[in-house]
Amino acid sequence: MPRPFTALWASQASSNLADGLLQAAAPLLVATLTRDPLVVAGMTVVQFLPWLVATLPAGALADRVDRRRILTAGNGLRAAGFALLAVALTSGWHHVALLYAAVFLAGCAETMVDNAALTIPPRLLPRERLERANGRLFATQSVINTFVGPPAGAALFALAASAAFYTGAAAFALAGLAALLLPALRPTGEERDRRHATPTTITQDIRSGWAHFWRHDLLRRVAFISAAINFFGSATGGLLVLLVAGPYHVPMARFGLFVAVPAAGAIAGSLLAEHVVPRVGGGPVTWLAALVPAASYAILGLSRSTPLALAGMFCAAVAASLNQIVVSTLRQATVPDELLGRVTAAYRLVVLGVVPLGALAGGLLGRGLGIRAPFVAAAVGLALAALLLASRVTTRALRAAENSPAAELQPAGGCPVVD
Repeated sequence: MPRPFTALWASQASSNLADGLLQAAAPLLVATLTRDPLVVAGMTVVQFLPWLVATLPAGALADRVDRRRILTAGNGLRAAGFALLAVALTSGWHHVALLYAAVFLAGCAETMVDNAALTIPPRLLPRERLERANGRLFATQSVINTFVGPPAGAALFALAASAAFYTGAAAFALAGLAALLLPALRPTGEERDRRHATPTTITQDIRSGWAHFWRHDLLRRVAFISAAINFFGSATGGLLVLLVAGPYHVPMARFGLFVAVPAAGAIAGSLLAEHVVPRVGGGPVTWLAALVPAASYAILGLSRSTPLALAGMFCAAVAASLNQIVVSTLRQATVPDELLGRVTAAYRLVVLGVVPLGALAGGLLGRGLGIRAPFVAAAVGLALAALLLASRVTTRALRAAENSPAAELQPAGGCPVVD
Protein backbone atom coordinates (compact mmCIF):
# COMPACT_ATOMS: atom_id res chain seq x y z
CA MET A 1 0.00 0.00 0.00
CA PRO A 2 1.19 3.59 -0.65
CA ARG A 3 2.84 5.49 2.18
CA PRO A 4 -0.06 7.98 2.62
CA PHE A 5 -2.47 5.07 3.14
CA THR A 6 -0.04 3.62 5.69
CA ALA A 7 -0.20 6.91 7.61
CA LEU A 8 -4.01 6.73 7.62
CA TRP A 9 -3.80 3.10 8.68
CA ALA A 10 -1.49 3.99 11.61
CA SER A 11 -3.68 6.87 12.74
CA GLN A 12 -6.80 4.71 12.68
CA ALA A 13 -5.00 1.86 14.47
CA SER A 14 -3.96 4.11 17.36
CA SER A 15 -7.44 5.63 17.56
CA ASN A 16 -8.99 2.16 17.55
CA LEU A 17 -6.68 1.09 20.37
CA ALA A 18 -7.99 3.95 22.49
CA ASP A 19 -11.57 3.04 21.59
CA GLY A 20 -10.94 -0.57 22.58
CA LEU A 21 -9.42 0.35 25.94
CA LEU A 22 -12.39 2.57 26.74
CA GLN A 23 -14.91 0.05 25.43
CA ALA A 24 -14.03 -2.17 28.39
CA ALA A 25 -13.10 0.47 30.96
CA ALA A 26 -16.18 2.69 30.59
CA PRO A 27 -18.84 0.01 31.27
CA LEU A 28 -16.71 -1.41 34.07
CA LEU A 29 -16.57 2.02 35.68
CA VAL A 30 -20.34 2.42 35.34
CA ALA A 31 -20.90 -1.06 36.79
CA THR A 32 -18.88 -0.12 39.88
CA LEU A 33 -21.03 2.98 40.39
CA THR A 34 -24.54 1.63 39.69
CA ARG A 35 -26.51 -1.50 38.78
CA ASP A 36 -29.45 0.41 37.31
CA PRO A 37 -29.91 -0.83 33.69
CA LEU A 38 -31.23 2.57 32.62
CA VAL A 39 -28.17 4.41 33.97
CA VAL A 40 -25.85 1.84 32.37
CA ALA A 41 -27.64 2.20 29.03
CA GLY A 42 -27.46 5.97 29.46
CA MET A 43 -23.74 5.83 28.69
CA THR A 44 -24.51 4.53 25.21
CA VAL A 45 -27.11 7.27 24.79
CA VAL A 46 -24.56 9.93 25.69
CA GLN A 47 -21.88 8.36 23.51
CA PHE A 48 -23.99 8.39 20.35
CA LEU A 49 -26.09 11.50 20.97
CA PRO A 50 -23.53 13.61 19.06
CA TRP A 51 -24.37 11.64 15.92
CA LEU A 52 -27.84 13.18 16.05
CA VAL A 53 -26.70 16.76 16.57
CA ALA A 54 -23.22 17.08 15.05
CA THR A 55 -22.74 14.59 12.22
CA LEU A 56 -24.25 16.68 9.39
CA PRO A 57 -22.13 19.78 10.16
CA ALA A 58 -19.10 17.45 10.51
CA GLY A 59 -19.76 16.07 7.03
CA ALA A 60 -20.01 19.56 5.54
CA LEU A 61 -16.75 20.45 7.26
CA ALA A 62 -15.03 17.41 5.70
CA ASP A 63 -15.92 18.70 2.24
CA ARG A 64 -14.67 22.23 2.97
CA VAL A 65 -11.35 21.92 4.83
CA ASP A 66 -8.24 19.76 4.94
CA ARG A 67 -9.37 16.33 6.18
CA ARG A 68 -5.92 15.71 7.65
CA ARG A 69 -6.43 18.60 10.06
CA ILE A 70 -9.81 17.21 11.10
CA LEU A 71 -8.20 13.91 12.10
CA THR A 72 -5.49 15.71 14.05
CA ALA A 73 -7.80 18.11 15.89
CA GLY A 74 -10.51 15.53 16.61
CA ASN A 75 -8.12 13.00 18.10
CA GLY A 76 -6.48 15.74 20.14
CA LEU A 77 -9.86 16.72 21.57
CA ARG A 78 -10.59 13.11 22.55
CA ALA A 79 -7.18 12.82 24.19
CA ALA A 80 -7.83 15.94 26.27
CA GLY A 81 -11.28 14.77 27.38
CA PHE A 82 -10.17 11.38 28.67
CA ALA A 83 -7.02 12.79 30.22
CA LEU A 84 -9.20 15.14 32.27
CA LEU A 85 -11.43 12.23 33.29
CA ALA A 86 -8.38 10.25 34.40
CA VAL A 87 -7.19 13.19 36.49
CA ALA A 88 -10.62 13.45 38.09
CA LEU A 89 -10.63 9.73 38.97
CA THR A 90 -7.14 10.01 40.42
CA SER A 91 -8.38 12.88 42.58
CA GLY A 92 -11.20 10.73 43.93
CA TRP A 93 -14.09 12.21 41.91
CA HIS A 94 -16.00 9.05 41.06
CA HIS A 95 -19.33 10.02 39.52
CA VAL A 96 -21.32 8.82 36.52
CA ALA A 97 -21.79 12.42 35.36
CA LEU A 98 -18.03 12.80 34.83
CA LEU A 99 -17.95 9.73 32.61
CA TYR A 100 -21.01 10.95 30.72
CA ALA A 101 -19.30 14.31 30.06
CA ALA A 102 -16.06 12.72 28.80
CA VAL A 103 -17.92 10.26 26.59
CA PHE A 104 -20.10 13.01 25.10
CA LEU A 105 -17.04 15.16 24.33
CA ALA A 106 -15.34 12.18 22.70
CA GLY A 107 -18.49 11.46 20.71
CA CYS A 108 -18.55 15.00 19.30
CA ALA A 109 -14.93 14.63 18.21
CA GLU A 110 -15.63 11.18 16.80
CA THR A 111 -18.25 12.55 14.40
CA MET A 112 -15.56 14.74 12.86
CA VAL A 113 -12.82 12.10 12.79
CA ASP A 114 -14.87 9.19 11.50
CA ASN A 115 -16.68 11.16 8.79
CA ALA A 116 -13.36 12.53 7.52
CA ALA A 117 -11.52 9.19 7.75
CA LEU A 118 -14.16 7.38 5.69
CA THR A 119 -13.76 9.89 2.85
CA ILE A 120 -9.96 9.63 2.62
CA PRO A 121 -9.31 6.22 0.94
CA PRO A 122 -10.73 7.27 -2.47
CA ARG A 123 -8.27 10.19 -2.45
CA LEU A 124 -5.32 7.85 -1.84
CA LEU A 125 -6.20 4.75 -3.88
CA PRO A 126 -7.84 3.79 -7.20
CA ARG A 127 -11.32 2.22 -7.22
CA GLU A 128 -10.04 -1.33 -7.81
CA ARG A 129 -8.08 -1.23 -4.54
CA LEU A 130 -10.81 0.17 -2.31
CA GLU A 131 -12.33 -3.16 -1.27
CA ARG A 132 -8.95 -4.52 -0.22
CA ALA A 133 -8.03 -1.27 1.58
CA ASN A 134 -11.35 -1.17 3.43
CA GLY A 135 -10.84 -4.79 4.41
CA ARG A 136 -7.47 -3.97 5.93
CA LEU A 137 -8.77 -0.93 7.76
CA PHE A 138 -11.74 -2.80 9.20
CA ALA A 139 -9.61 -5.84 10.06
CA THR A 140 -7.20 -3.59 11.95
CA GLN A 141 -10.11 -1.90 13.65
CA SER A 142 -11.47 -5.26 14.73
CA VAL A 143 -8.12 -6.55 15.96
CA ILE A 144 -7.18 -3.48 17.97
CA ASN A 145 -10.49 -1.86 18.84
CA THR A 146 -11.97 -5.03 20.28
CA PHE A 147 -9.52 -7.92 20.31
CA VAL A 148 -6.54 -6.12 21.85
CA GLY A 149 -8.05 -3.03 23.48
CA PRO A 150 -10.82 -4.46 25.70
CA PRO A 151 -8.71 -7.14 27.44
CA ALA A 152 -6.00 -4.53 27.98
CA GLY A 153 -8.59 -2.02 29.17
CA ALA A 154 -10.05 -4.51 31.64
CA ALA A 155 -6.57 -5.38 32.91
CA LEU A 156 -5.62 -1.72 33.32
CA PHE A 157 -8.93 -1.00 35.04
CA ALA A 158 -8.20 -3.81 37.51
CA LEU A 159 -4.97 -2.02 38.42
CA ALA A 160 -6.55 1.41 38.73
CA ALA A 161 -9.63 2.97 37.16
CA SER A 162 -7.62 5.95 35.93
CA ALA A 163 -4.92 3.83 34.25
CA ALA A 164 -7.15 2.76 31.37
CA PHE A 165 -8.26 6.34 30.71
CA TYR A 166 -4.71 7.74 30.83
CA THR A 167 -3.61 5.10 28.32
CA GLY A 168 -6.60 5.80 26.08
CA ALA A 169 -5.81 9.51 26.10
CA ALA A 170 -2.22 8.78 25.06
CA ALA A 171 -3.38 6.55 22.19
CA PHE A 172 -5.71 9.27 20.90
CA ALA A 173 -2.83 11.74 21.01
CA LEU A 174 -0.66 9.37 18.95
CA ALA A 175 -3.49 9.01 16.42
CA GLY A 176 -3.52 12.78 15.96
CA LEU A 177 0.25 12.86 15.44
CA ALA A 178 0.11 10.02 12.89
CA ALA A 179 -2.50 11.94 10.91
CA LEU A 180 0.04 14.73 10.39
CA LEU A 181 1.98 12.33 8.12
CA LEU A 182 -0.89 12.35 5.61
CA PRO A 183 -0.65 14.63 2.58
CA ALA A 184 -2.85 17.70 2.47
CA LEU A 185 -6.42 16.58 1.77
CA ARG A 186 -8.04 19.89 0.92
CA PRO A 187 -10.77 20.20 -1.73
CA THR A 188 -9.34 19.94 -5.25
CA GLY A 189 -8.78 23.02 -7.39
CA GLU A 190 -11.80 22.14 -9.51
CA GLU A 191 -13.98 21.83 -6.41
CA ARG A 192 -12.72 25.17 -5.05
CA ASP A 193 -13.43 26.86 -8.39
CA ARG A 194 -17.00 25.56 -8.37
CA ARG A 195 -17.46 26.68 -4.78
CA HIS A 196 -16.14 30.18 -5.58
CA ALA A 197 -18.36 30.39 -8.65
CA THR A 198 -21.44 29.42 -6.62
CA PRO A 199 -20.80 30.24 -2.94
CA THR A 200 -22.87 28.22 -0.47
CA THR A 201 -23.47 28.28 3.25
CA ILE A 202 -22.93 25.36 5.61
CA THR A 203 -26.70 24.90 5.77
CA GLN A 204 -26.96 24.70 1.99
CA ASP A 205 -24.09 22.21 1.89
CA ILE A 206 -25.84 20.03 4.47
CA ARG A 207 -29.08 20.11 2.49
CA SER A 208 -27.37 19.19 -0.77
CA GLY A 209 -25.55 16.28 0.88
CA TRP A 210 -28.75 15.00 2.46
CA ALA A 211 -30.67 15.33 -0.83
CA HIS A 212 -27.95 13.44 -2.68
CA PHE A 213 -28.06 10.62 -0.13
CA TRP A 214 -31.86 10.44 -0.09
CA ARG A 215 -32.16 10.29 -3.89
CA HIS A 216 -29.82 7.30 -4.01
CA ASP A 217 -32.39 4.53 -3.55
CA LEU A 218 -29.90 1.72 -2.99
CA LEU A 219 -27.71 3.61 -0.53
CA ARG A 220 -30.81 4.69 1.37
CA ARG A 221 -32.03 1.10 1.64
CA VAL A 222 -28.76 -0.31 2.94
CA ALA A 223 -28.70 2.58 5.42
CA PHE A 224 -32.07 1.49 6.83
CA ILE A 225 -30.80 -2.09 7.15
CA SER A 226 -27.69 -0.93 9.01
CA ALA A 227 -29.84 1.34 11.17
CA ALA A 228 -31.96 -1.65 12.23
CA ILE A 229 -28.81 -3.64 13.05
CA ASN A 230 -27.45 -0.76 15.12
CA PHE A 231 -30.74 -0.04 16.88
CA PHE A 232 -31.02 -3.56 18.25
CA GLY A 233 -27.28 -3.79 18.81
CA SER A 234 -27.35 -0.69 21.00
CA ALA A 235 -30.44 -1.94 22.83
CA THR A 236 -28.35 -4.88 24.05
CA GLY A 237 -24.72 -3.75 23.86
CA GLY A 238 -24.68 -1.53 26.93
CA LEU A 239 -26.45 -4.21 28.97
CA LEU A 240 -24.11 -7.03 28.00
CA VAL A 241 -21.93 -6.42 31.07
CA LEU A 242 -24.99 -6.92 33.32
CA LEU A 243 -26.07 -10.06 31.46
CA VAL A 244 -22.60 -11.54 31.71
CA ALA A 245 -22.16 -10.71 35.39
CA GLY A 246 -25.74 -11.77 36.24
CA PRO A 247 -27.46 -14.71 34.50
CA TYR A 248 -24.23 -16.05 32.96
CA HIS A 249 -22.26 -15.73 36.23
CA VAL A 250 -19.03 -14.80 34.44
CA PRO A 251 -16.42 -13.00 36.61
CA MET A 252 -15.97 -9.34 35.70
CA ALA A 253 -12.27 -9.94 34.98
CA ARG A 254 -13.34 -12.12 32.04
CA PHE A 255 -15.77 -9.60 30.55
CA GLY A 256 -13.24 -8.76 27.85
CA LEU A 257 -13.79 -12.27 26.47
CA PHE A 258 -17.29 -11.28 25.35
CA VAL A 259 -15.74 -8.49 23.32
CA ALA A 260 -12.63 -10.32 22.11
CA VAL A 261 -14.46 -13.36 20.67
CA PRO A 262 -16.77 -11.38 18.36
CA ALA A 263 -13.73 -9.28 17.48
CA ALA A 264 -12.10 -12.45 16.15
CA GLY A 265 -15.17 -12.92 13.97
CA ALA A 266 -14.93 -9.37 12.72
CA ILE A 267 -11.27 -9.90 11.86
CA ALA A 268 -12.09 -13.05 9.94
CA GLY A 269 -14.86 -11.28 8.03
CA SER A 270 -12.66 -8.29 7.16
CA LEU A 271 -9.76 -10.42 5.94
CA LEU A 272 -11.97 -12.75 3.93
CA ALA A 273 -14.17 -10.05 2.42
CA GLU A 274 -12.18 -9.55 -0.79
CA HIS A 275 -12.55 -13.29 -1.47
CA VAL A 276 -16.02 -13.99 -0.04
CA VAL A 277 -18.03 -11.01 -1.28
CA PRO A 278 -17.25 -11.50 -5.00
CA ARG A 279 -18.22 -15.17 -4.74
CA VAL A 280 -21.26 -14.93 -2.47
CA GLY A 281 -22.46 -11.52 -3.63
CA GLY A 282 -23.31 -8.38 -1.70
CA GLY A 283 -27.03 -9.17 -1.65
CA PRO A 284 -26.82 -12.36 0.46
CA VAL A 285 -24.20 -10.71 2.66
CA THR A 286 -26.65 -7.89 3.42
CA TRP A 287 -29.48 -10.08 4.69
CA LEU A 288 -27.12 -12.44 6.54
CA ALA A 289 -25.79 -9.38 8.37
CA ALA A 290 -29.25 -9.02 9.93
CA LEU A 291 -30.35 -12.66 10.30
CA VAL A 292 -27.17 -14.01 11.90
CA PRO A 293 -27.08 -11.37 14.68
CA ALA A 294 -30.79 -12.05 15.28
CA ALA A 295 -29.92 -15.68 15.98
CA SER A 296 -27.08 -14.56 18.25
CA TYR A 297 -29.42 -12.35 20.32
CA ALA A 298 -31.83 -15.26 20.69
CA ILE A 299 -29.04 -17.40 22.08
CA LEU A 300 -27.90 -14.69 24.48
CA GLY A 301 -31.42 -14.05 25.71
CA LEU A 302 -32.57 -17.65 26.08
CA SER A 303 -29.45 -19.74 26.72
CA ARG A 304 -27.29 -20.22 29.80
CA SER A 305 -24.32 -21.62 27.88
CA THR A 306 -21.33 -19.29 27.65
CA PRO A 307 -19.63 -21.24 24.80
CA LEU A 308 -22.86 -21.22 22.75
CA ALA A 309 -23.33 -17.50 23.34
CA LEU A 310 -19.75 -16.76 22.29
CA ALA A 311 -20.12 -18.90 19.16
CA GLY A 312 -23.24 -16.96 18.18
CA MET A 313 -21.49 -13.63 18.73
CA PHE A 314 -18.54 -14.80 16.62
CA CYS A 315 -20.75 -15.70 13.64
CA ALA A 316 -22.73 -12.46 13.96
CA ALA A 317 -19.50 -10.45 13.85
CA VAL A 318 -18.35 -12.22 10.68
CA ALA A 319 -21.60 -11.35 8.91
CA ALA A 320 -21.59 -7.75 10.15
CA SER A 321 -17.99 -7.21 9.09
CA LEU A 322 -18.62 -8.47 5.56
CA ASN A 323 -21.64 -6.17 5.27
CA GLN A 324 -19.69 -3.16 6.53
CA ILE A 325 -17.18 -3.55 3.71
CA VAL A 326 -19.93 -4.02 1.11
CA VAL A 327 -21.65 -0.80 2.20
CA SER A 328 -18.46 1.27 2.55
CA THR A 329 -17.25 0.28 -0.91
CA LEU A 330 -20.67 1.09 -2.37
CA ARG A 331 -20.60 4.56 -0.85
CA GLN A 332 -17.01 5.34 -1.81
CA ALA A 333 -17.41 4.04 -5.37
CA THR A 334 -20.63 5.86 -6.24
CA VAL A 335 -20.45 9.25 -4.49
CA PRO A 336 -18.31 12.06 -5.99
CA ASP A 337 -15.45 13.15 -3.70
CA GLU A 338 -16.75 16.70 -3.42
CA LEU A 339 -19.95 15.32 -1.82
CA LEU A 340 -18.51 12.30 -0.03
CA GLY A 341 -18.14 13.95 3.37
CA ARG A 342 -21.73 15.21 3.40
CA VAL A 343 -23.26 12.01 2.00
CA THR A 344 -21.25 9.94 4.47
CA ALA A 345 -22.54 12.16 7.26
CA ALA A 346 -26.13 11.79 6.08
CA TYR A 347 -25.71 8.03 5.91
CA ARG A 348 -24.20 7.87 9.39
CA LEU A 349 -26.91 10.14 10.80
CA VAL A 350 -29.44 7.47 9.84
CA VAL A 351 -27.25 4.53 10.82
CA LEU A 352 -25.86 5.87 14.11
CA GLY A 353 -28.60 8.33 15.03
CA VAL A 354 -30.76 5.38 16.13
CA VAL A 355 -28.14 4.16 18.61
CA PRO A 356 -29.16 6.38 21.57
CA LEU A 357 -32.80 5.53 20.89
CA GLY A 358 -32.01 1.82 20.90
CA ALA A 359 -29.94 2.13 24.07
CA LEU A 360 -32.77 3.99 25.81
CA ALA A 361 -35.31 1.39 24.68
CA GLY A 362 -33.07 -1.45 25.86
CA GLY A 363 -32.51 0.20 29.24
CA LEU A 364 -36.23 0.72 29.82
CA LEU A 365 -37.04 -2.83 28.71
CA GLY A 366 -34.30 -4.28 30.91
CA ARG A 367 -35.50 -2.33 33.92
CA GLY A 368 -39.12 -3.31 33.41
CA LEU A 369 -38.91 -6.94 32.25
CA GLY A 370 -35.47 -8.13 33.28
CA ILE A 371 -32.02 -8.17 31.75
CA ARG A 372 -32.78 -10.95 29.23
CA ALA A 373 -35.80 -9.21 27.70
CA PRO A 374 -33.90 -6.73 25.47
CA PHE A 375 -31.93 -9.59 23.88
CA VAL A 376 -35.07 -11.58 23.05
CA ALA A 377 -36.77 -8.46 21.68
CA ALA A 378 -33.69 -7.71 19.55
CA ALA A 379 -33.76 -11.21 18.07
CA VAL A 380 -37.39 -10.85 16.99
CA GLY A 381 -37.05 -7.27 15.77
CA LEU A 382 -33.91 -7.86 13.73
CA ALA A 383 -35.33 -10.99 12.11
CA LEU A 384 -38.36 -8.97 10.98
CA ALA A 385 -36.10 -6.18 9.71
CA ALA A 386 -34.12 -8.68 7.66
CA LEU A 387 -37.23 -10.06 6.04
CA LEU A 388 -38.72 -6.63 5.31
CA LEU A 389 -35.60 -4.70 4.26
CA ALA A 390 -32.57 -6.80 3.43
CA SER A 391 -34.36 -9.06 0.97
CA ARG A 392 -34.90 -6.04 -1.32
CA VAL A 393 -31.15 -5.44 -1.88
CA THR A 394 -29.59 -7.65 -4.55
CA THR A 395 -26.07 -8.33 -5.76
CA ARG A 396 -27.00 -7.19 -9.27
CA ALA A 397 -28.21 -3.82 -7.99
CA LEU A 398 -25.06 -3.30 -5.89
CA ARG A 399 -22.73 -4.10 -8.78
CA ALA A 400 -24.65 -1.94 -11.21
CA ALA A 401 -24.50 1.04 -8.84
CA GLU A 402 -20.75 0.66 -8.24
CA ASN A 403 -20.02 0.37 -11.95
CA SER A 404 -22.21 3.32 -12.94
CA PRO A 405 -21.35 6.34 -10.75
CA ALA A 406 -23.20 8.62 -13.19
CA ALA A 407 -26.47 6.99 -12.17
CA GLU A 408 -25.90 8.54 -8.77
CA LEU A 409 -26.68 11.97 -10.18
CA GLN A 410 -30.07 11.06 -11.56
CA PRO A 411 -33.32 11.90 -9.79
CA ALA A 412 -34.99 9.45 -7.44
CA GLY A 413 -35.26 6.05 -9.04
CA GLY A 414 -32.11 6.56 -11.11
CA CYS A 415 -30.20 3.76 -9.37
CA PRO A 416 -31.11 0.24 -10.45
CA VAL A 417 -32.83 -1.57 -7.61
CA VAL A 418 -34.72 -4.83 -7.86
CA ASP A 419 -37.95 -4.55 -5.90
